[in-house]
Amino acid sequence: MTNASYRQFCPVAMASEILCTRWTIVLLRELIAGSTRFNELRRGVPRMSPALLSKRLRELEAQGVVERERLREAPEVEAYRLTSSGRDLQPVIEAIGMWGQKWVEAEPSLENLDPELLMWDMRRNLDTDPVPDRQTVIEFTYPELPPAQRRWWLIVQPDRSVDLCNVDPGFDVDLFVHTDLRTMTQIWMGLTTVGRAVEADTMTMTGHSALARDMQTWLGLSPFAVQQKLAG
Repeated sequence: MTNASYRQFCPVAMASEILCTRWTIVLLRELIAGSTRFNELRRGVPRMSPALLSKRLRELEAQGVVERERLREAPEVEAYRLTSSGRDLQPVIEAIGMWGQKWVEAEPSLENLDPELLMWDMRRNLDTDPVPDRQTVIEFTYPELPPAQRRWWLIVQPDRSVDLCNVDPGFDVDLFVHTDLRTMTQIWMGLTTVGRAVEADTMTMTGHSALARDMQTWLGLSPFAVQQKLAG
């Protein structure tokens, strides 16, 4: 898969030649999380160029980790799915994430703030059970960001699917959340809570009182937030 080889028979070295090229582990994280279409994968790895994304997908396909298929409902659209080989990587990727959550210092992590990635992850992990049984719109505002990145909308549909918009969808908003990107990222990573952010006056919520009260529940944190962080 790479131009250089470790030239070792060790399975760790052989697997590393497939998995340890730049962006590959992060791309596998997205596939394991359920992204299948090219544009979904791009939203999960927004700083990866489309050309490199295509290249890595081809490489993973050649190694039997990923397979392409045409969607029955939209034959013109290709989907990328993990093979049995790829699915076997799930505990590996999860273990890497847990290790990072536990041992990588928080401050360097919080220097890599990315509103698109954060909101995409929030959309994917949002728990719709506590949300009203109708179309529900939650607007997030990050006042310190440039206008194009400042406002985001999570829309829970009656069928419980969740959409993400960064252009005003024109719907009535049920809950306005006003905070900074660092605080929201800390909450998402399990480094603080909604309650602490409200107490510290780094987050304000206006609108549907039950949605505001239950935000910590419906937000749905990072799957790695359950791991206690030991590094500073």
